[in-house]
Amino acid sequence: MGTTVGVVDYGFGNIRSVVGAVERLGHHPIVTADPGDLARADRLILPGVGAFGDGMQHLRARGLVEVLDRLVREERRPILGICLGAHLFATVGHEFGRHQGLGWIEAEVVALQPGDGLRVPHVGWNEAERRRASLLFDDVPANALFYYVHSYRLACGDEALVTAECDYGERFPAAFQRGHLYGTQFHPEKSQRHGLTLLRNFLEKA
Repeated sequence: MGTTVGVVDYGFGNIRSVVGAVERLGHHPIVTADPGDLARADRLILPGVGAFGDGMQHLRARGLVEVLDRLVREERRPILGICLGAHLFATVGHEFGRHQGLGWIEAEVVALQPGDGLRVPHVGWNEAERRRASLLFDDVPANALFYYVHSYRLACGDEALVTAECDYGERFPAAFQRGHLYGTQFHPEKSQRHGLTLLRNFLEKA
């Protein structure tokens, strides 16, 4: 049968890659900003590439903040945030100013400051070193690499949220989980076999 997956369309992100990955796994993506379509979805994915403030502005302009709040906070619909999508779960983002986020997790979004001559943005394959158990990493080898593209990172007020970390001159959360809320700094849809395993875990086990 497969799972119906609401891919939140707010004008930001790598939606085509996410849709392709969901389809390869045998599930049914619906790219939509329609509240009714999102309400019918078994799982939600909030993708994203771009700046925090612009992402929140686009969510508000499409009336999606209230819709997502109801589905995620009240109805406890499983949701996966990817890159900027995961950042938007935070309380505050500090990218080109100070911007209020969705406030679903105790975290802020701050600039990467890796030092050691490392370039920003952080682009390429890197680790996701496990910090605590999460179903996202079921059947994913401990040494698996994932694909990153970002200039900002999460700073979690509650370290218990962090399920994996990456080291790029400084350590930052690579993945987090709070109950039915999941997020990855890396792009699983661009991370080949291990990324697909992680997405399957979310779609079939969350």
